[in-house]
Amino acid sequence: MSAVTVSVPTAKLAASLGPIEGAEVIVWEMEGAPPRTDIDLVVPPYMSPRTTLPLLAEVRSRLIQGQAIGYEGVETMLPPGSVFANASTVHETSTAELAVALTLAAQRDLPVYVRAQTEGRWAPTFAASLADRRVLLLGYGGVGKAIAARLRPFEVELTAVASRARDEDGVHVHGVDELPALLPHAEIVVLSLPGGEDTRHIVDDAFLRALPDGALIVNVGRGPLVDTDALLAHAGRIRAALDVTDPEPLPVGHPLWSAPGVLIAPHVGGASTAMTPRLVALLRRQIAHLVAGEEPENIVVRT
Repeated sequence: MSAVTVSVPTAKLAASLGPIEGAEVIVWEMEGAPPRTDIDLVVPPYMSPRTTLPLLAEVRSRLIQGQAIGYEGVETMLPPGSVFANASTVHETSTAELAVALTLAAQRDLPVYVRAQTEGRWAPTFAASLADRRVLLLGYGGVGKAIAARLRPFEVELTAVASRARDEDGVHVHGVDELPALLPHAEIVVLSLPGGEDTRHIVDDAFLRALPDGALIVNVGRGPLVDTDALLAHAGRIRAALDVTDPEPLPVGHPLWSAPGVLIAPHVGGASTAMTPRLVALLRRQIAHLVAGEEPENIVVRT
């Protein structure tokens, strides 16, 4: 049996994969023409689908393995006959960490202390705890479950919400149709929903109006989940800690940068040392599936 050919975008990732029985690993940065016309498994660079996926028209592949969980719009960029898998299992840990970090930073006034430190001021505050807060977790997939597992030890009152109501692993998950009844009681809302038209602007003016004064929105899902204009209209009454924004990247001078009570991270939920070992583990499993003639994991798009 001939070896499975695998292209990865960096020499560092190739080195992390190491030698794999039944596979030949080559480096293709996807900045130009492919080194071969037949590549069984193609791994595009992280966070660059618009510039790299069109290059796959020149390649015959069995699987395209993305490095992100989100895949909205990917089907429009792939040539016919493509099979695309997302990076489920890779980013859940790191994204959940950041969700908790953003929540704690906002609750415990860390931005206030950072500003005071740069000015050389001793400025203690009496802050809101995370403990005892009523937390609404909107999105209960892989990332949502990872966030829930990390929030529970903080002694929060956690309510999970997803597209449909269900009971899963002993947890009652509410449906989004129940939001009008849930929002008035939510002190913190954590968003981990996927993007797309079904979830666009789920956090709109009506959503924000329903929240109590001082509520915190934490978004580690997709920027367009939140109507930015509506959030700005409620700035000062509603706080926000955002790893994703709309637009993104957030332009210089955008009013969200200076809105009161808003903390912004530049879409770095998955950008940590947790990513590479989990990506390598996924790639090794995918290679093993291809070598064995099995169906790969995480297939989300076929064109």
